Amino acid sequence: MRHPCVAGQFYPKSAQSLERAVSEYLNVKVEKKEQAVAIIAPHAGYIYSGAVAGTVYASVKVPELTILLGPNHTGLGEKASVSTYGKWDTPLGEVEVDNGFVDLLLKDTELFQPDDMAHAREHSLEVQLPFLQAVNPETRIVAITLMHGSYVSAKEMGEHLSKVIKEYGKETLIAVSSDMNHYESEEETNKKDKLAIEEILKLDAEQLMSVTEEKDISMCGVFPAAVAIEASKILGATKARLISHATSGDVSGDKEQVVGYAGFLIK
Repeated sequence: MRHPCVAGQFYPKSAQSLERAVSEYLNVKVEKKEQAVAIIAPHAGYIYSGAVAGTVYASVKVPELTILLGPNHTGLGEKASVSTYGKWDTPLGEVEVDNGFVDLLLKDTELFQPDDMAHAREHSLEVQLPFLQAVNPETRIVAITLMHGSYVSAKEMGEHLSKVIKEYGKETLIAVSSDMNHYESEEETNKKDKLAIEEILKLDAEQLMSVTEEKDISMCGVFPAAVAIEASKILGATKARLISHATSGDVSGDKEQVVGYAGFLIK
């Protein structure tokens, strides 16, 4: 069992408060729930990024299997760490890990490694779980944290992931956890986020990685996003849509040091 490490910090610790908060964030008007190959949603404290994350999850159908891809903030564990816990616990209850998919993903490859150290204190995937539980309590997960790497390695990982998804044969959603630019003025963050958003909307993973490096855009989940984009295109995705964009300054009022948040559907 993987126990929560940021309950009571990034989101409410009590089941009742958490359920109420997630319900409020999900209570947004959307035309219809869409089938998507992948989504990108932020992972900051709910008070700052919950509205963007909620709008993404309110817009998508969550199927029986969700592959969670997020950045490794702690530096612990393997470069591409696949959780081998049987279940992940949250204040809302337990989420089952799809160990059949995990076994298939790890078979005959050096790209991904079984590793739980990377997940023990990592928040990026944990904060997605209450939204998944609220939208589809039956979904099973595969949790993968990724350290930054080259575009070539992102492409290879995306190819392997898509091959395993096809082979496994279950309806699957890839859920990327990422915030956008960090700790610059709102004006600068909006400019930088726009550059990254443009490449995501083009489904151009290589350019996304190039522009974030060249323009010093501190999008923490750029590598997981690149892996997901490469996998999604092989799985038939042809377009991406920006669902919502905001900054922490919208809540805090501090416009000098903000973090950007963006939510996308890829289908």
